[in-house]
Amino acid sequence: MMRIFLLLLLLFVYSYADDYEFCESAKKYDGTKSKIDIKHIKNDESKESMEKWLAGGIALEAYKVNYLLPYGYSNKKYLSNGRPVKYRKIEAELQVSLKRKIAKNLFGLHGSYYLAYSHKSFWQLYTDSAPFRETNYNPEGFVVFPVNDDKYFMKIRSVKFALAHMSNGQPNTSDVYVDGGKMNNLSKSINYFYSTIRMQHDTLIVDLRLQAPLGAGDNLSDNPDIMDYLGYSNIKLTYFYKKSILTFMGRGNFGTRRGALEATYSYPLQDETNLYIKFFSGYGESLIDYNRNLTKFSIGFSFSR
Repeated sequence: MMRIFLLLLLLFVYSYADDYEFCESAKKYDGTKSKIDIKHIKNDESKESMEKWLAGGIALEAYKVNYLLPYGYSNKKYLSNGRPVKYRKIEAELQVSLKRKIAKNLFGLHGSYYLAYSHKSFWQLYTDSAPFRETNYNPEGFVVFPVNDDKYFMKIRSVKFALAHMSNGQPNTSDVYVDGGKMNNLSKSINYFYSTIRMQHDTLIVDLRLQAPLGAGDNLSDNPDIMDYLGYSNIKLTYFYKKSILTFMGRGNFGTRRGALEATYSYPLQDETNLYIKFFSGYGESLIDYNRNLTKFSIGFSFSR
């Protein structure tokens, strides 16, 4: 049933209905609320409320890339981590990421303040019962200060400061025994701080990021060595070439010589739907695999860039 649902979704996203013309009301109103007539509503406030409800608007913006990648192939099978299942190398992946501005120009500093939430799931679509192998939850709060810089080749455009939490939402199973043996701890989480300097040269954007965990002890009890693999530094290049966007990200820990590389490519297909290709190699593809070196190729669609 899930495979049929996904196939129908992809056919809908990818199909081009050239002979279908949207009327103005179809563009303006949420199609799931069709046939609702408000032309004869006499109370202006009620009519305005119904118009907003019909439009289906949402006071949130895209943050990171929102995507659905039906096909991802890893060079290694994923570990079951003590669960009585066998995972495959092939799986689907999806990410939903939204932000909301909550304040601006506090204390006359011209900063913009945001709350954001990102949700990434790894879906074993091609196995029996199609379980979600791992899901990572990433709420954060941050402020962005604009910078006016016209002096240098790479011009500084903004500075960002953020507090964030990342977790896979699993219970601590370090004291659970299965078949006489101790189960791997399914819980993985970290509270951290990061700062990003964004620079620009023509159609190239460069993000330089430094990050560090908040404190130690209980904060890292699920994964005390996670920074050995995620690292403290991160660089991301975003290059715009005509309609295409290419990105390259590298992060790591210079002391342990561990980290990851990621490259993506997107190209617009129709409306807000884009072809999206992602290549990842290294540690930390997901929290449950933070200390496993994996190489993975994924392809699908993104709905923001």
